[in-house]
Order: sequence, then structure tokens, then C-alpha cells
Amino acid sequence: MRYALLFFFASAAFGQQWELGADIGYGIYRDGTIFSSTETIQAGIRNRFAAGIMIGDEFSDYVSAEFNYLYHDGHPFLRGSGVNSDIQGNSDALTYNLLFHFKKRDHRWRPFVSGGAGGKEYVIAGPAPFPQPIPQVASLTTNDVWKVVFSAGGGITWRALRHMLLRAEFRDYMTTFPRQEIVPAPHNTARGIFQQFTPLFGASYTF
Repeated sequence: MRYALLFFFASAAFGQQWELGADIGYGIYRDGTIFSSTETIQAGIRNRFAAGIMIGDEFSDYVSAEFNYLYHDGHPFLRGSGVNSDIQGNSDALTYNLLFHFKKRDHRWRPFVSGGAGGKEYVIAGPAPFPQPIPQVASLTTNDVWKVVFSAGGGITWRALRHMLLRAEFRDYMTTFPRQEIVPAPHNTARGIFQQFTPLFGASYTF
């Protein structure tokens, strides 16, 4: 029995394939809303470019795991009542994802779906606007905020060379409203799930 277990784990380790890659894309946000007794404004993150890196472990023919880091150069903003104001910022998302492939790893084209979770930091890189554009409704502050993030998506990989993969995919990063950064005025209400819809294109090396 002991030798059988050793053989099993040795075979599993031998069958693993590791992957190291990078990608670039564009983050498109579904933003939130802030309600007051007199008016309603939009609050969210500007649509900007995104770029990231990944480390993957393909431990079976149909399932793999990845650690992903994604940077998005989006600025928090307030829009409404004739005002369209933002503050310089960006975000960093760290997620652990499982990928479910529809074909074995020896196929050249492999579609997949993915899902995972992690943390996302909304970072402020510039001074707060002075004066605040709509203080009776909400304010833009210099607070950095960490949020739990969920990711879901899908895509396809193409084996261009023996150890090189090209990838096209779409990811949706979802967090709750970062109320410590975009702060509603007293007695006002912030609602909405922040979703970063992100098409990405990348390349990776397998070993």
C-alpha cells in the first residue's frame, strides 16, 4: 500500500504543468449610485487600461489553479448635478482562481470557464478635490480601501509553441461599494455592486 501511494503522488507531480504569464486589457466599470433627499448621482471608477501577471498550476487534464494579480488605472469619480469630478487613483486585485477546461491539455485550442476570490485594494494616488464638488451628496476622500473581490469569466488558450500559450479571456471583478473612499454625506445612501468587466489578452510560458 505504501509503495502504491508513493507511485500515485509521484505520477501526479510528474503530470503537473506550471505556467507563468502576463496580460493586458481594459477595465469597464458598472458603477454605483448615491441617493439623497433632493438628487441622485453616479459614483464609480473611470474606465481605463488594465495589466497583470499570473502563476498557474495545471494539476489535471481539465482543471487548473491560478494566482492572478491585476492592476487597473481607474480614477474614482462623482457625476451628476452638472458636475463630473474625479480623484487620481487605481486598484490592485489579487485573486485565486480555478479554471475548468473543456478539452485536455494536449489540444491546441482549449476553451475554459473560471471563478475565484481574493482581495482588491482601491488606491488613491492624488489629493482630494478642494473644494469638494457635491459635498451635500458625497465626497471623494484619500482613503485606500481593501475589499473582498469575486471573479468570474472565461476564455480560450492557443498553444502557439511547445512551451508558449496565447490567451484571450474576459473577467468580471465584483466588490461592494467602497464607501470609505467615495463617502456619502450623512443620511444619504450608496447602492450598487462595483463590477470591473475586463477583456484581456496575454501570453504565458509553460514548464
